[in-house]
Amino acid sequence: MTAVTSEGLFSLTTRVVMIGSGYVGLVSGACFAGFGHEVVCVDKDGAKIDALNAGVMPIYEPGLAELVADNVAAGRLSFTTDLAAAVAGADAVFIAVGTPARPGDGQADLQYVFAAAGEVADALTGPCVLVDKSTVPVGTGDRVEALVAERRPGLAVSVVSNPEFLREGVAIADFQVPDRVVVGVDDGPHADAARAVMAALYASLDPERSPVLFTGRRTAELTKYAANAFLATKVTFINEMADLCEGVGADVGDVALGIGLDHRIGRAFLQAGPGYGGSCFPKDTLALLGTAAGHGVALRVVDAVVGVNEARKEAMGRKVLAALGPDPAGKTVALLGLTFKPDTDDMRDAPSITIARVLAEAGVTVRGTDPEGLTTAARVMPDLRYHADPYGAARGAHAAVIVTEWPAYKNLDLRLLCETMAQPAPALVDLRNVFSKHEAEAAGLRYTSLGK
Repeated sequence: MTAVTSEGLFSLTTRVVMIGSGYVGLVSGACFAGFGHEVVCVDKDGAKIDALNAGVMPIYEPGLAELVADNVAAGRLSFTTDLAAAVAGADAVFIAVGTPARPGDGQADLQYVFAAAGEVADALTGPCVLVDKSTVPVGTGDRVEALVAERRPGLAVSVVSNPEFLREGVAIADFQVPDRVVVGVDDGPHADAARAVMAALYASLDPERSPVLFTGRRTAELTKYAANAFLATKVTFINEMADLCEGVGADVGDVALGIGLDHRIGRAFLQAGPGYGGSCFPKDTLALLGTAAGHGVALRVVDAVVGVNEARKEAMGRKVLAALGPDPAGKTVALLGLTFKPDTDDMRDAPSITIARVLAEAGVTVRGTDPEGLTTAARVMPDLRYHADPYGAARGAHAAVIVTEWPAYKNLDLRLLCETMAQPAPALVDLRNVFSKHEAEAAGLRYTSLGK
């Protein structure tokens, strides 16, 4: 099982350190522990580490609490604020800190990545693989490598890119049975050893179902951004088709099925909605545009996707206003679902934020409810009036808006919902096409959907 040879090269690894215990770091650390590795998750936030040691998760992700508890009990997973003690003797150290969009230009803020790399370099006691797990612009690995070489000249540290492709809500399954694992290793004196370490980390995966793709480091960094930009493009494309369907009298659901059954296109990410949000697509498309501009390359498709998506969220707010009639001021709207997608409490760039702002600017009173996101939503939108359940949020409201397709909302009693709302004929604005026009109108609701 083991560590590093006397010649300073790597053999199989079992000691893993995850710098950052946020979404990516915590899920990755817990899953690596589940693969049988010894994992230490490090974070500067003492309160977060105390909570993790008490079994309290800082994020909502289905199955995560149970996975963490199982691996802590097995002695494979631990949490600490002491980076130096954790890194000493580590075989692989992952940097999984945040890379938020910078105010102003929207580019990835790498200060936390470089700070972590510097602290790791100072703490290393021997050869190590230093892995960028954070989403970073192309060339970041080069800068990390130069930083480490300057601080620890002569130490055998191989800097690797291993981008994450986790979907919030199903992140554990994505890690345990991924479509692929991308590992970027540049040629150098320790490249073969670094590849061996990374292969050992993912050795428990089925190579037929989840191949490990070894590439150059810059290729791996770009692959992450290219993947998210392509998916964002699919989302934006079907949203524009929904607008066209409304104009010509077609059904976007059938259009999506008709094109999605073509294996060259695929059915994923072809559900019309209020626009993409979350921690990845918005900031990654902007970062990709920044990288392209810095190299004199025009990414006109990605540029259009970013603009259309922002306009989409605004348009959804106006769609709700139209459902309220010619004089929306003074009326009340209930937003059902606030997080950017189901099975997460993530509010980053959620469409609900823009929709709520558009409504408030028109003089509408906005209420909100969400199965898991009320706490995070209240930090982002303190002026909303929050309710624990959809019927409470809709009581006396002139319109209810399905913003996030939580399973609980797919089973709403529409008659009861209508009875609690302002009469006559309150509106149901279904931005996820959860219901049909027939069942909504049968319950007494005026129905508005997308692309139908």
